[in-house]
Amino acid sequence: MNINLEEKFAEQYDKKAHAIYFTPGRVNLIGEHIDYNGGLVMPCAITLGTWLAIAPNQDHKFRFKSLNFENESIVESNVLNEKDGNHWANYPVGVINEMIKDGKEITGLDFLFYGNIPIGSGLSSSASIEIATAYALNTHFNLGYDKLELVKIAKQVENDFIGLNSGIMDQFAVAFGEKNKAIVLDCETLKYKMVDVELGKYVLAIINTNKPRELADSKYNERVAECQTALKQLNEEITLHYLCELNAEKFALHSHVITDEVILNRATHVVKENDRVHLAAKALNGGNLEEFGRLMYASHESLRNLYEVSGKELDAVVDFCKDYEHVIGARMTGAGFGGCAISLLEKGFEEDFAKHLTDYYLAKIGYPAAIYISEIGGGPTSL
Repeated sequence: MNINLEEKFAEQYDKKAHAIYFTPGRVNLIGEHIDYNGGLVMPCAITLGTWLAIAPNQDHKFRFKSLNFENESIVESNVLNEKDGNHWANYPVGVINEMIKDGKEITGLDFLFYGNIPIGSGLSSSASIEIATAYALNTHFNLGYDKLELVKIAKQVENDFIGLNSGIMDQFAVAFGEKNKAIVLDCETLKYKMVDVELGKYVLAIINTNKPRELADSKYNERVAECQTALKQLNEEITLHYLCELNAEKFALHSHVITDEVILNRATHVVKENDRVHLAAKALNGGNLEEFGRLMYASHESLRNLYEVSGKELDAVVDFCKDYEHVIGARMTGAGFGGCAISLLEKGFEEDFAKHLTDYYLAKIGYPAAIYISEIGGGPTSL
């Protein structure tokens, strides 16, 4: 962090911060658009994230300030159940609201947030803020929640208070992340295992396309419906609860019942992408980064051609990476139609990569991308 948050807190509140916390953002390394099909995802925490300074006050108010947003918020402790339009402070307010509803006693606090996750890029800035708040409150007031309970509270905030029908992966990855490890997570059962990710001479380059993701929600719902159609047709011949109960070999035996080419493409992506998660875990456990990189490229091709959720911006980034000799793998990450791509970039070539990708992308798309270099980081911590 290139900002002294302790100093900034003193400037904002004219008193000393009681404690400072850090919570990461996340990327999904592989396993895209299969969580709602009973598949596995492989997210990891990144070293970009949210810092939060807090101090108690005596006037039973919650004050929310951020170095990233001009508008601040002051909330009386008895009106927390009211959402304030699209204000960024709804995320921490929602967390406090959930904990008070759960019978916890939380008294007045002053908050100062700072984050270096690009907003709206698909790197989970909202989940990072939610978990940062939940972790800070749990620690400060000694509330006794375990990590999974904090994750469930944050998801509840997203679904009920904010009103977004999102899954649990973002909050889970942010809370359970470990340095140099990825999480292989079943979003349905919440069973998970940690996989070692020794990047060695590589770093994670995160490329924000800077394209607004306005299509993502409608197309997301469309893809869910298409997968449900595929599942229904397969169930005419076999019994399945989810598409990901099939591997590619078994799917090939029954795919003839899906007569529509588009529906068949969607189902093919889902089944093969889930297989790729298993293969990726095996590659990483064996320290085979080249194979993992190959699987990243295969994942993107499938998302591009079979699932059709990438777009010219994400494709431009991945196409550049394929021709750049110091990258061994790249793919879109997240819902698609904008947002970010990730790549495995050889250390020492960060500046060269950024310069050449920026020139290529600007010429191809007409506006610049933003490039962030990250390692695989740990979960929430007190500083």
